[in-house]
Amino acid sequence: MITIDHLTRTYGSFTAVDDVSFTARPGRVTGFLGPNGAGKSTTMRILVGLTAPGSGSATVCGTSFSELPNPARQVGVLLDASAQHAGRSGREILTIAQRTIGLPANRVDEMLATVSLSEEESRRRVRNYSLGMRQRLGLAVALIGDPEVLILDEPANGLDPAGIRWMRDLLRDYANRGGTVLLSSHLLHEIEVVADDLVVIGNGRIVADGTKAELLAGAGTLVRTADVRPLARALVDATIEFTHVDGGLRVEAEAELVGRLALGAGVPLTELRGADGAGLEDMFLELTADTQREQPTTTTMTNGAAA
Repeated sequence: MITIDHLTRTYGSFTAVDDVSFTARPGRVTGFLGPNGAGKSTTMRILVGLTAPGSGSATVCGTSFSELPNPARQVGVLLDASAQHAGRSGREILTIAQRTIGLPANRVDEMLATVSLSEEESRRRVRNYSLGMRQRLGLAVALIGDPEVLILDEPANGLDPAGIRWMRDLLRDYANRGGTVLLSSHLLHEIEVVADDLVVIGNGRIVADGTKAELLAGAGTLVRTADVRPLARALVDATIEFTHVDGGLRVEAEAELVGRLALGAGVPLTELRGADGAGLEDMFLELTADTQREQPTTTTMTNGAAA
């Protein structure tokens, strides 16, 4: 288990992490989301002992990372796949980890097989690895101690679609066997597919925390039509809130009610469904709107229709 309790970290007058609290539980994948600069990396660095907290605490398996007697046997960490020693081979890096932790030598071959690095690839110097290969090697190092907890920052960077699917299955299997996964990624679709719980951070503060089902339950209904203006007017008349999204509307109401309103307004629909499929992206953009470098161009309607 991972427990973050009232964690704060400042740099001069800048507060990078502001009274952050959340829990990542065993048997579940927790997606940790936020725009660039929101405080994700600082929180994760504090969690693994690379940055000292200003106040509050961050514990893994009930204790701080620095107090774990053999950390890699309890916590697997991948924060930056490019930080590996470029002059060593993948096999050498895994062998150093294996010997440091005190594992049998055959564990190296087991992990190479787990992350699908061939014998020939394992003997190349890391400077000749693609980013995807470095990610696989980083995951092998994180997993080599058979830890209870995985802490991963953007582990899908550089992976092709097959590699992303492989990583997703690996993490799902790990959690299903009782492991705790804290996963930070900007690939919202992948988070939506694999995560059980979601923690969203913006400007250093938690803006949403709960199960994926709970947080997306309010995603409402996605509706599309050739001309949204008549439907928008009908929704305004019914005092139902909605948001313009990608050629359609996300409506804060059940699909059945939206369909009835569209029928009454004589509006033919091209799509009507629960917004779950687009819910995470929409929720993320709405919750972190004031921290986005590129401001979304959505408009929430409550008492007037857009032309």
